[in-house]
Amino acid sequence: MSDSPTTVAQLIVRCLEAEGVRYMFGIPGEENIRLVDATAGSSIRFILVRHEQAASFMADIYGRLTGKAAVCAATLGPGAINLLLGVADAHTDSTPLVAISAQVGLDRIYKESHQYIDLESMFRPVTKWAATIGTVASVPEMLRKAFDLAQRERPGAVYLAVPEDLEAQAAPADLVPLTARPSHITAPDPAQVAAAVAILRRAKRPVLLAGHGVARAHASEKLQELSEMLGIPVATTFMAKGVMPARHPNTLGVIGFMRHDYENFAFDEADVILSVGYELQEFAPARINPDRDKTIIHVHRFAEDIDASYPVTVAVEADVALALDALIAAFAAQPAGPFPKDAKIRGLCEAELAAGARDDRFPLAPQRIVSDIRAALDDDDIVLADTGAIKMWMARLYPAQKPLTCLISNGLSTMAFSLPGAIAARLACPGRKVLAAMGDGSFLMNSQEIETAVREKIPLVVLVWVDNAYGLIKWKMDLELKHHRDVDFGNPDFVRYAESFGAAGYAIERAADLLPTLKRALADDGVSIIACPVDYAENIRLTDRLGELTLSL
Repeated sequence: MSDSPTTVAQLIVRCLEAEGVRYMFGIPGEENIRLVDATAGSSIRFILVRHEQAASFMADIYGRLTGKAAVCAATLGPGAINLLLGVADAHTDSTPLVAISAQVGLDRIYKESHQYIDLESMFRPVTKWAATIGTVASVPEMLRKAFDLAQRERPGAVYLAVPEDLEAQAAPADLVPLTARPSHITAPDPAQVAAAVAILRRAKRPVLLAGHGVARAHASEKLQELSEMLGIPVATTFMAKGVMPARHPNTLGVIGFMRHDYENFAFDEADVILSVGYELQEFAPARINPDRDKTIIHVHRFAEDIDASYPVTVAVEADVALALDALIAAFAAQPAGPFPKDAKIRGLCEAELAAGARDDRFPLAPQRIVSDIRAALDDDDIVLADTGAIKMWMARLYPAQKPLTCLISNGLSTMAFSLPGAIAARLACPGRKVLAAMGDGSFLMNSQEIETAVREKIPLVVLVWVDNAYGLIKWKMDLELKHHRDVDFGNPDFVRYAESFGAAGYAIERAADLLPTLKRALADDGVSIIACPVDYAENIRLTDRLGELTLSL
């Protein structure tokens, strides 16, 4: 690319390079061909996908793992609309993302026109900012603003539309990308820290709730240090799995299951909840404070959303890592705790997984599949757990030892994100193995991206939990209606389906086959699809067992 851009499309690419963008995920259309072509010769690799929804999921997961806004791109109208789901998923999960689509030309944007739809209005509810670039001179400012908003404070998605005729216009040589401003890190208010410390010193049975904000702030080690200093038990949200190592003795497990799970009992008995990096979209606070009688300390970079079951007594609004530093310093000077342990709760979760590891039934018990996934992956490797019954089992039982190693969609709880997400995860973390764990329903929603992974030579493994149904909906129907309907479907031959894309295909035919097959596939330098039948009769058994546990405890 020449030093002086000749078109707006080339200027946009130069602005993306200035923001450190390495990948653009998308599909070219008639109206954005110049933008796609402008990536040639740049430092940006264009990843051609098979559906725009997959492009937005890729940008979503790449942004979650790196903390830097990734870019998804599409043409106008239907192409842009297909981006919407992944953009919304990123936004509700507080993940930085910039979506760029074409729009009809400025010469017809104001009237009824072929393929015109008001894309700004469509994206506005699921972004921090949605706008149309209206002049050549505004390109550097609007791109800089887009990335600043996407990555600032509470991250989220941003959308920009580029009119077709503007993309082709010449850009003056003196129009150059703007420089990013230094990030602003907010230190905690000493008075609020002191108030939080005073509450914790008076507490009898506090519990620490860790949310996804801890992972985004790279503050998991500080969280662990505070927990050890106070002897305080830690539960995490689904999205925060791993910020407290599962093997740590202070780890309780995860909160967010649809029934009263083991970890909920610690909150039942708690008088104080120290909430660090938690956001309400991760799960409803009524699940841990139904009587609204807990004292809550909110520690996050921004204020909490308002909820009657989340009445904050003290808010330490600051960078999460700095806030934890302040709390650690206060208790180092004058120790408190240790507080009562919840070994029984921890033991229940460990016992369930251990029993599953010994279960040789076929189709496989969900607990056995989770256990074998854990055994096949190293602590640094990444598993993406798709939405459905699989999400409940993986979120509850998978022992994540490090943050951002078990990725779950929880704000929007979107199906089918994990296969395209696995492609992005491997690009973001090339030295780590990546596994997408999906139900058969979600797999076939975006299975065409197998071809993308094969063509781009991106090694990954997809483990399909096969039950020939939308398992989570069946579970919910059976719980609440005592019957189910319209949830069962047929499936292809998954091995032949995988091979038709040039991937390796495996079919699990007994429980003992799963772990060696996982290890073999993960060791291969290619794309593998593993079909594993699952016995979801365990779903109702689990909720029945938890109901009995509620009564007994």
